[in-house]
Amino acid sequence: MSVIHQSLSTSISSSTSAFLGHNNLKSMKSSNVSIPGRINGVVKCVATLSAEKTVYKTKVSRNENMGKLQAGYLFPEIARRRAAHMLKYPDAQVISLGIGDTTEPIPEVITSAMAKRSYALSTVEGYSGYGAEQGEKQLRAAIAETYYENLGIEEDDIFVSDGAKSDISRFQVLFGSKVTMAVQDPSYPAYVDSSVILGQTGQFQKDVEKYGNIEYMKCTPENGFFPDLSAVRRTDIIFFCSPNNPTGYAASREQLTRLVEFAKENGSIIVYDSAYAMYVSDDNPRSIFEIPGAKEVSMEVSSFSKYAGFTGVRLGWTAIPKELLYSDGFPVAKDFNRIVCTCFNGASNIAQAGGLACVSPEGIKAMHEVVGFYKENTDIIVETFNSLGFKVYGGKNAPYVWIHFPGQSSWDVFSEILEKTHVVTTPGSGFGPGGEGFIRVSAFGHRENVLEACRRFKQLYK
Repeated sequence: MSVIHQSLSTSISSSTSAFLGHNNLKSMKSSNVSIPGRINGVVKCVATLSAEKTVYKTKVSRNENMGKLQAGYLFPEIARRRAAHMLKYPDAQVISLGIGDTTEPIPEVITSAMAKRSYALSTVEGYSGYGAEQGEKQLRAAIAETYYENLGIEEDDIFVSDGAKSDISRFQVLFGSKVTMAVQDPSYPAYVDSSVILGQTGQFQKDVEKYGNIEYMKCTPENGFFPDLSAVRRTDIIFFCSPNNPTGYAASREQLTRLVEFAKENGSIIVYDSAYAMYVSDDNPRSIFEIPGAKEVSMEVSSFSKYAGFTGVRLGWTAIPKELLYSDGFPVAKDFNRIVCTCFNGASNIAQAGGLACVSPEGIKAMHEVVGFYKENTDIIVETFNSLGFKVYGGKNAPYVWIHFPGQSSWDVFSEILEKTHVVTTPGSGFGPGGEGFIRVSAFGHRENVLEACRRFKQLYK
């Protein structure tokens, strides 16, 4: 047996050496081969190498600001958890009332205009390539007339974009890394995350769930979802969304007057997000420019996403008045024009044809019908949670319902609802520390799905 063992060892060593080469053989953990029992003529040899594969790395340092970001962006993280849930329960009918993505078809008066423009591109007469970075002249004029009539906003104050979210990041490039900023707490996470990426903030402070150098303006039921401005420190930029995402609260005329006065006293610029203005059903302002003096301290960003179902088409705009000046007297709009011309080739000409149809009389009527459908969904959700005894906020002037779960973690509530009802919501803490203990339920959904989700909510919390 010892002769066989010696012969096999020599044979294996020779074969392995030929296969791996002399240097690699030295790195093997062992060269001994044990052959228990009877030899059947087949010997398997497994070589274990200790050397790890070398990974090539460039000499470029990572943007240190990216390392400050906490986990993933909120909505992709929700999508990840939804996907994991669907793998766990492949037969479940999962209903999404989480991310604010529209579900109802775009009105035909709008899609027909896009189809016509699309077909025209296949003709010599109708073809067009690059357009004006600021948007097509006719659309800019129509937006100014439709949304800012008698407010002093003109065609050349309008910059057409591929959506409000894209413009928010362009604003950060516009203002640079040295500015300070304030946000409503809770608020749309893109404001904070883009500020972190640009280097405007300090590190994330886990004990308070906030980034350093950002002023979080607390908006809670106790203060009517409008910040106590006397307790807010001065910042260069103030991001303010009304109706607010996620709370659904629309600021009153008197409150916005106070905000404009506060900005003037501090020499700040308000970036006003009016993406949900068409959902306002009372006399609250739909634009910051309804407030006297606002043009000297404000710019406004908006979108067709939640009006016409353009979440996939992508079309929005920013309005920057000529009166808005930097401390040296230079117009903000001129710098933004340079940013747009450098970073953007203009919105899709097909999307802009749809936008022009949106602001036609027929298009506006059709958009109001779509908005009305989602507002009916909102009423159903509000009624459901009210009947279950919850404190319910929002819903009146926005497609979002803000529900309080006192003493509970937002992510825990999100997980419980998903696990027990197969309904996706949004944890309030994803919008800032002021959202902890709340969840946001979106009214964007087919009617039968909203009704079914509410039936499940009643089963869970009855």
